[in-house]
Amino acid sequence: MTTLRYYAPALLAAVAACSPSSEGLDQYGKDPVLPEQADAMFPAMNIATPAGWKGDLPTVPEGFAVTAIAENLKIPRQMLVLPNGDLLVAEGSGGNAPKLRPKDVIAGLIKSRGKSPVEGGDRITLLRDSDGDGRTDLQTVFIDNLDAPYGLALIGNDLYVANQGNLVRFAYAEGATSIAGSGEEVTKLPAKINHHWTKAMTASPDGSRLYVGIGSNSNVGERGMDVEEDRAVVWEIDPETGASRIFASGIRNPTDLAFNPWTDQLWAVVNERDELGPELVPDYLTSVREGGFYGWPYSYWGQTVDPRIRPQRPDLVRSAIVPDYALGSHTAPLGLDFASGGGVGPFTEGAFVGQHGSWNRSDLAGYKVVFVPFRNGRPAGDPMDVLSGFIADGHARGRPVGVTWDSERSVLYVADDVANTVWRVAYRSVSGERPVASDRDQ
Repeated sequence: MTTLRYYAPALLAAVAACSPSSEGLDQYGKDPVLPEQADAMFPAMNIATPAGWKGDLPTVPEGFAVTAIAENLKIPRQMLVLPNGDLLVAEGSGGNAPKLRPKDVIAGLIKSRGKSPVEGGDRITLLRDSDGDGRTDLQTVFIDNLDAPYGLALIGNDLYVANQGNLVRFAYAEGATSIAGSGEEVTKLPAKINHHWTKAMTASPDGSRLYVGIGSNSNVGERGMDVEEDRAVVWEIDPETGASRIFASGIRNPTDLAFNPWTDQLWAVVNERDELGPELVPDYLTSVREGGFYGWPYSYWGQTVDPRIRPQRPDLVRSAIVPDYALGSHTAPLGLDFASGGGVGPFTEGAFVGQHGSWNRSDLAGYKVVFVPFRNGRPAGDPMDVLSGFIADGHARGRPVGVTWDSERSVLYVADDVANTVWRVAYRSVSGERPVASDRDQ
């Protein structure tokens, strides 16, 4: 292993030089183009290395403004708007999966080049705008000494935090600026190996259940399926008792969850498998059906068989659900929220998706926030850029993670875990009034 690390720079250069380029296939929407599989010894690998914003700002659509409302964070991930308008930001970085193959070491080195050098905070930070002018008046540590917190949910006066290994509950009082202690453990969460460590979370609209996304322990089962028990699933949890059950399975890495406000149905953004080529397999946005199976690891995009898995499971493949909406291969969606309350501007009915950006294709993909328009509660149209400009000269000024829509204030918040910043995107109309949706948007 030491020898491999010694020659890593040369290997990285060779991988970049030999990797096939993507062909610009149409991989967004309900019917993405799926090219032939290409299982290479060293798949395409290229990542945008951090460069910082250097006084610049991300790009927003005409009529919108973007401002940095928090800086100097420690790897911001997911966020939660509290009833009084305070914003909570989970900060941290987890995972402890050992490397199995030389390509795992190389992939790890490449991914590390795209990360912030800042160590994860293992905390939650509170941001407060006391006078409503769109600027943060208070930035303070709200809860400290956590373990790679990611998912956040508030039910009544109970604040739930999904660490990488357990779900904890804290008593919340409106207006509080800090909470002491380690909280009350509700239940353990699968943490063995933790190849995918993030634990996305959301609460049901009635507050009776919590839903937690638990990613797989491998790319496609190369560690053996025995370590995949309770992995690549969405758990449903009773917040009172901690009792849990598998709500849906075969979802390789559900990185964020949210309830569709028009149908009250659970939805997820999912990071799909690697090493089948630069344009396989499309990451996706989908409704999550109770008892549904979404293919991993035996198939993808419904019944498209992955031949690398032995033994095959045609019985499961036949039942695999086709996702609702493709988001492009390796774009790494990590954030999801819906434009409830009528949305704003052209973003009226639909979903905001934060795309962290690719590392395993030669041309960079993702690295932006998009809006997927919906009609009658379902995806209906091409994605629209909401926040872009994260790439400059092949380097990453930042990388978006969580996206949180504040319907009371018609504001979108975006966590950036390379710039360690939270961005605020707001409509800037001449009259100062909230824009009315056109007939086309309704």
